[in-house]
Amino acid sequence: MTPRRYLILASVLAIAAFSAANLLVQRSFSDIRADFTESQLYTLSDGTDATLEALSDPIDLTFVYTRSVGQEFPAVRAYAVRVRELLAAYQTRAGNKIRLREIDPAPFSQAEDEALAGGLVAVDTNGGDPLYFGLIGRNSVDDERVIPFLAPEQEASLEYDLTRMLARLDRPEPARIGLLTTLPGMSAVTDEAGYSILREMRKSFTLEQIDPDFVSLPTEMDVLMLAHPPQLSDWQLWQIDQFILRKGRALVLLDPAAKTSQGSGPFNMTDRQISSDLNRFEAVWGVAISEDAIADAETALSIEADAGEGRTTILRHPLFLSVPPGLMSQNNLITNDLGRSVNLGAAGRLTLTDEAPGTREILMQTGPAPSRIPADEAALDLSAQDTLGMYEAGSEPAVLAAYVTGPLVTAFPDGKPAPSLSGDPIRDEIARAAAEEASTHLSTSAIDAQIVILSDADMLDDGLHVDLQTGVPFADNNALILNALDSLSGGSDLMSLRARAPGLRPMVRVDRMRELAQQEFFDEQARLEAWLIEVQGRLEELQSIGAAGEFFDGDVGAELTDEERTELARLREEIVRTRASLRQIERDFRKNIDRLELNLRLFTILGGPLIVGLIGLFVWFRRRQRA
Repeated sequence: MTPRRYLILASVLAIAAFSAANLLVQRSFSDIRADFTESQLYTLSDGTDATLEALSDPIDLTFVYTRSVGQEFPAVRAYAVRVRELLAAYQTRAGNKIRLREIDPAPFSQAEDEALAGGLVAVDTNGGDPLYFGLIGRNSVDDERVIPFLAPEQEASLEYDLTRMLARLDRPEPARIGLLTTLPGMSAVTDEAGYSILREMRKSFTLEQIDPDFVSLPTEMDVLMLAHPPQLSDWQLWQIDQFILRKGRALVLLDPAAKTSQGSGPFNMTDRQISSDLNRFEAVWGVAISEDAIADAETALSIEADAGEGRTTILRHPLFLSVPPGLMSQNNLITNDLGRSVNLGAAGRLTLTDEAPGTREILMQTGPAPSRIPADEAALDLSAQDTLGMYEAGSEPAVLAAYVTGPLVTAFPDGKPAPSLSGDPIRDEIARAAAEEASTHLSTSAIDAQIVILSDADMLDDGLHVDLQTGVPFADNNALILNALDSLSGGSDLMSLRARAPGLRPMVRVDRMRELAQQEFFDEQARLEAWLIEVQGRLEELQSIGAAGEFFDGDVGAELTDEERTELARLREEIVRTRASLRQIERDFRKNIDRLELNLRLFTILGGPLIVGLIGLFVWFRRRQRA
């Protein structure tokens, strides 16, 4: 055999051996993964493992994906691979408890009929065939759960959505949550309206809205949720008291200055309830909420603010808190899995006492020196600088969330109160009937209580924790609420999934540069505003002498002296110079950001080729030395 033929034959055999080895490895080791991500995003969580292990009956999963259409969209095509791999990992882990199949719904096919019957969404592709990309799940008794469309931008919650579907199919009867609230975003009737946490609660639980004028609580209720509740009568409070003593499960969100409460406008305090408290339960639960709101410079949330002249800037607002995981309890299941901050708006301070029955645990707190802000001021649109002007640092952290457990006593030691009568004959008759049917009065707990109390209700608002354009959460507000409800209702497998994948990964160095520029901007801006107040007083004094026109638009009156005209000209120059310095600070900040972006681009584009080239030169040099 000639060397030429030998080389050709050896090359063909090498290619065949390589291809065969690839096929063998792909078939035999397809389930083996190496996850090098910081949060282990591609490793099944303990909650998923527990859910798969606890499956009692087989579940059929149908992955619906229009391949020919999905290939035209790179994001969808890549995400389909991710979904397919994750479903395969579920099937491998669960064994015969999960039966997985994939269908490709071509137009007018039986597969398309199945997809439409299952409730999947057909996405229009601008004149082409529709795109189907969803999941249908069925259990052994034909209960069905559907993910209508697997949106690529929701990848962070993919494992949570899949595991929640399996949990609901395995346990079709979810816990029942009774919700009493005055917040418009928590009172929406349709599934598409309201806050995102309300929609998530409806997916995971059976939710029952309680009328603020209720005469009796729902009978089949596992957990009571109070979100900025209305002012209640003694009869209504007694029913809540008896529910706690009998069932012992409650999630309570209070607020001394609720910005999101119902009203005709943000500056109208006469027709909306801005504060809520524990009323009679403060003494028997050992928890009280302050009348004032809390501001905290250490955990201040960065928000976008108007900088004037059509410009915006990023400022840290002490009245809006971004509580990091380090200030949350690491010993409680509700908070120890949270990986991102929980954002609050004008929260209150909880005071805990050991004089009441039961035990109290701190779940969340502020930094070491928060300040008290009057509630009527905090409920308005206070600017960051106004808040800093009212800031008086305290000497200890403020408790923002607490967990009350153990046996409790009634808040009505004198027994059941008389029902409240409104003067409406029909309603009063219903109230009397409810009083007659009410259970026997309990003085102590039938079971140990578990009550989670938060000092802010504005945290439910999407604007504090969700990117309103993409719908991706950047804080763990929803995860905290759902964890609390899961813990109180007895299902905790999903807790470790909710916050494991951050929706937004911050640029730490950019944030640090922004904070440094912001400090300089704040100092200069504060000096300018103080100076403008002084100038305004001087202008009024000059105008009272007889100056005519406006400061910037008109001419100065002839009655002013030469010294006064010189002074006004100097003031104008100072204002222009100071504003120019503010713009220069912003330009310098933007310049540093642009320089960092350019360096990253150069490193990303040129770094790889340079490293490969240096390795090649090193190998060539070593071979030359050996030769």
